[in-house]
Amino acid sequence: MTSVDPLLETDLVERVLSVALDRGADFAEVFAEDVERSSALLDDGRIESLSSDRDRGVGIRVVAGQSTGFAHTSNLSEHGLIAAAQAAAAAARGPGDGATRTVDFGADRPSVEAAAIRIRPGEIDKGTKVGLLMQANEAARATDAAISQVSARYGDNRRRILVANSDGVLAGDDQSRTLFSVGCVASGDTGLQTGYETIGLSIGFELFDRYDVEELARKAARRALTKLEARPAPSGTLPVVIGPGSGGVLFHEACGHGLEADLVRKGASTFAGRVGQQVASPLVTLVDDGTMDDEWGRFTIDDEGHPATRNVLIEDGVLVDYMWDGLRARTEGRSSSGNGRRQSYRHLPMVRMTNTYLAPGQSDPDDIIAGVDHGVYVAKLGGGQVNTASGDFTFGMVEAYMIEHGQLTSPIRDGQLIGNGPQALLDIEAVGNDFAMGSPGTCGKDGQGVPVGDGVPTLMVKALTIGGTAS
Repeated sequence: MTSVDPLLETDLVERVLSVALDRGADFAEVFAEDVERSSALLDDGRIESLSSDRDRGVGIRVVAGQSTGFAHTSNLSEHGLIAAAQAAAAAARGPGDGATRTVDFGADRPSVEAAAIRIRPGEIDKGTKVGLLMQANEAARATDAAISQVSARYGDNRRRILVANSDGVLAGDDQSRTLFSVGCVASGDTGLQTGYETIGLSIGFELFDRYDVEELARKAARRALTKLEARPAPSGTLPVVIGPGSGGVLFHEACGHGLEADLVRKGASTFAGRVGQQVASPLVTLVDDGTMDDEWGRFTIDDEGHPATRNVLIEDGVLVDYMWDGLRARTEGRSSSGNGRRQSYRHLPMVRMTNTYLAPGQSDPDDIIAGVDHGVYVAKLGGGQVNTASGDFTFGMVEAYMIEHGQLTSPIRDGQLIGNGPQALLDIEAVGNDFAMGSPGTCGKDGQGVPVGDGVPTLMVKALTIGGTAS
């Protein structure tokens, strides 16, 4: 662990909060952020882009009754911060009773423990990063002559934040993330088929001590090559076995968003008012955990200064709780669950997931497959969409196979996985003991994107609709 130094002087933060409160507001918050990023992109054997940037600024939120005022600025001088605080306070339409409220965090500078980063990506020269892209390109092309196109992407960022508010919170975090992805196109008699693989963790350049980019590239290439031999996906309702890892995106989209307190309070969730009720198979325990070591959605504090926590949302099929940010929690007279997140200092925080996963069960994965006479095995899910009010979802199947007489047989392509999240939760009939996290992701909501992780063990849903092209 390492100590996090505040981005702003404590006495300056105290003065800014006092200005934000002087119109009689109920709550004020300062969020400071400093982000450094670098990225590199290879396409068709050439480096297409190589960039780095830095973004610094402060967002100030003021709450007065039911009104919220928000202002942000990249001017970190006292004059710029005071002006932003005044603008946010005016937008919140405080009563202006003339009272002065002060916030005092004490004389000691806060010390917050953040994750230790062994190799800062910013200390690695660009040539080394480009070299990884070239290695991946060569390894993918060497896999088979049918690989006609390769793209690879490297990215890293370091995000330091400071959160202070009128409740006396003063905390910071230092977050680093590193990512590498490879995409391949294979050409054959069935046309062009694609395969991709991504690795990413909340660690530094030591990511590449854990993963071999050449093996990652070969895996992406093999996925594309396998699909050249794939047959069209079937159409109809079948048992579906979802493999470990990437299937977590289904629960993130189809169930996770519906368990976010802001959507629940708006009546835009099928899980509204159902705490204490059986909403899933007794085999299902669904968790959101911002404390998972190294995972993509990990942090020490959320973007409102609350500690990251492990939150059990559904336990043995029973809905236990929702995810909460600070604002929604205040209105309910309860504590935040550490799920207040924002894309940047330019955005207001909202309820967001972190690392969301289905806990492992007791079944052997081979036994789960052996128990299906005719169905589909989904090894990797792609992107999808969901209606949070109804729970209806559609996801692309990136890699999938037929199950025939309890055995994996032909690969299939061009299929969609269609169903209803709440019904799928009830229809889970087996959960494996082979839990894995999937690829790193960016979750979009109301125009904001934040890094998230998700994962599952092997599981079997007794009936989902396959939208394929086979007759």
